[in-house]
Amino acid sequence: MKNLLLALISGVLLAISWPTYGIPFFIFFAWVPLLMAEHNITKFSNIKKKSLAVFGFSYLTFLIWNFVTTGWLYNSQLPDGSKSLLAVLFPVLTNSLFMALVFLAYHFYKKSQGTYFGLVFFVAIWMCFEKLHLVWEFTWPWLNLGNVFADYHQFIQWYDTLGATGGSFWILICNVLVFYTIRIWEAGRKRKPLIKNVLMTAGFIILPMVISLVKYYNYTPETVGSINVTMLQPALDPYNEKYQKDSLTIESDLLKLATENSVLQSDKKSKIDLYLSPETSLPGPGSISERGFNSSLLINNIKGFLSQHPKSVFSGGISSYYVYREDEEKPVTASYLDRQGIWVDEYNSAIQIIPNQQPEVYHKAMLVPGVEIFPYIKVFKPILGDAMLDLGGTTRSLGISNERKVFANPYNKSVIAPIICYESIYGEFVTGYVKKGANLLAIVTNDSWWGYSQGHKQLLVYAKLRAIETRREIARAANSGTSAHINSRGDIVDELPYGAKGALTAKVNLIDKETFYTKSGDFLSRICLFVIGALLLFIPGRKYLTRKK
Repeated sequence: MKNLLLALISGVLLAISWPTYGIPFFIFFAWVPLLMAEHNITKFSNIKKKSLAVFGFSYLTFLIWNFVTTGWLYNSQLPDGSKSLLAVLFPVLTNSLFMALVFLAYHFYKKSQGTYFGLVFFVAIWMCFEKLHLVWEFTWPWLNLGNVFADYHQFIQWYDTLGATGGSFWILICNVLVFYTIRIWEAGRKRKPLIKNVLMTAGFIILPMVISLVKYYNYTPETVGSINVTMLQPALDPYNEKYQKDSLTIESDLLKLATENSVLQSDKKSKIDLYLSPETSLPGPGSISERGFNSSLLINNIKGFLSQHPKSVFSGGISSYYVYREDEEKPVTASYLDRQGIWVDEYNSAIQIIPNQQPEVYHKAMLVPGVEIFPYIKVFKPILGDAMLDLGGTTRSLGISNERKVFANPYNKSVIAPIICYESIYGEFVTGYVKKGANLLAIVTNDSWWGYSQGHKQLLVYAKLRAIETRREIARAANSGTSAHINSRGDIVDELPYGAKGALTAKVNLIDKETFYTKSGDFLSRICLFVIGALLLFIPGRKYLTRKK
């Protein structure tokens, strides 16, 4: 019962730390009860199947954490309008399983090599697990520990050096130090070592936050100019309007919003340089052929609008497809349409439209597992069939761009990073745009699938982490909200509330200086991978030295 209670406490502490409803400072000791439960089971329990007990208690902890923080996925609807139970059960149950298996690996190593090496292994393997969640096809970094301070960005300004992965490392080390301090006290009941460890742990928690606050209040961006941006928010219901409403009607409403907001609100004499529309804002039902961009009525309508607003550019999200000729190589993601006898790739895309120029297009590369991509399709499709989660969008794997792409504006110095929805969770991924020359992050998103819930709120504040990591300002256009202007300190300068139909205009600064994190990426995760290798090699090496002795 004691260990069960400890597991429950850890789950609750992890859950109540999370944005945007929680208090992140609980995260510094949220792991400690679970670490204590594992230690009790390993050292003092009479349970025969100790490993199974560790797995069970840790799974309970992670189940609470995952369900409380991402339970809003239940708001996803099936085609018949009912709530999608699978949309919440699959990620919650499987991610809790992955986490429990990682913790079980720590248990095995600690039991084999002792507490000290075990705790080093714990930090390293969790860092590697979070890195895996950033790169594999089951990618789900929503609960990576470094995200926890997204709503308290004043305390993590040093993310411009170590990124959100540095935040994960910091949190893990702090939990280990708290656990170690408790164990030292339990073992010896000596006041001097206790005071020493408490001071060291407090310093490790507080010092980065003090440094961050100093940076926050003394940071002055080195800008290379600014542009005026109008972020369009059409507020279309993704289930009953967005993919059922006539495409020309959707576009007409979008351009009406743009026309009504064609000057900067704070300075009525300043024209708009960039109109930004949300993810898949066009065409509504169906897709736009990339071979037929120049003859597309929808795109030509936008060009006509831009001709009335000289030196303005339109960027935003579209659903597009590409039809392959017989002599062209077909990628793995292409689908064969038997009725038409052709191969086609479908995309979730960002487009830039300028009069008298060929539209530029970028295809979303970080796809939502189970919704936009069938993870490891060659392995699982023969087993599961076409079991994709139909949340109103595609039910097949989409095509992607293999490299980041930026959109340069011919009329000014702006170079935007077209970041599409889910991609804004990925730190090192976003730095790829900056390395290509982006001096402004433009996020286009449709996170209204989950209604007014923590889902769209969490995704919004995660964008603040990208602003700090890259020291770039963000213009964010969302279908139903929240559209926002975020500065390079992570402050939300202005926003358009969720559910409101309208547009947000803002003067957005351009910054071209690269941060240390932009240049180095998640190097702490790579170091931890080498540490894991060294610790695993240490096992046979230690056995050999013991036998030799």
